[in-house]
Amino acid sequence: MRQFLSRLAFVTAALLSVAAIDAMPAFAQAAKGASGLPLPRFVSLKSKSVNLRVGPSVDYAVAWRYMKSGVPVEIIQEYDNWRRIRDADGTEGWVNQALLSGDRTAITAPWMRGKGEGIFVNMRHDPQSNSAIVARMEPGVVVHVGECNGDWCRAEAQGVEGWIAQGEIWGAYPGEAFK
Repeated sequence: MRQFLSRLAFVTAALLSVAAIDAMPAFAQAAKGASGLPLPRFVSLKSKSVNLRVGPSVDYAVAWRYMKSGVPVEIIQEYDNWRRIRDADGTEGWVNQALLSGDRTAITAPWMRGKGEGIFVNMRHDPQSNSAIVARMEPGVVVHVGECNGDWCRAEAQGVEGWIAQGEIWGAYPGEAFK
């Protein structure tokens, strides 16, 4: 019974924490987690097989299993060596930090998947909308992101490098700049 009440208290605290994060304005969300790193933040899956659990322990049930490394996820909460993550579809759960990588990846326009044929995300030679197109990608393609300047991200997919408008990917925050 004590273990159940302990888990219930943790789940209640976690829900209150998530509600507080959701209620904050976007500019105020750059809080620090227990690791000292900002929350929320984007990372990627390190392993080919990653269990998404309903709670922060191997004692919790597996809700989902990712079967591909490099998938971008957003860390939204930390507890000990566990990270609560959210994927591009909005699915949330807990993953051990050892299964996550700081390598930045992104998904091209996941919100456009299944919206019909002929929808593409353009990768351009330079970070400008009138620059030459070097690749056209369907929504849902995972790309490796090297840097973002707040408007454009330098990315690579299947050996092709170029720039993608930051608003056309999930894996970098609007206006976020990094190298």
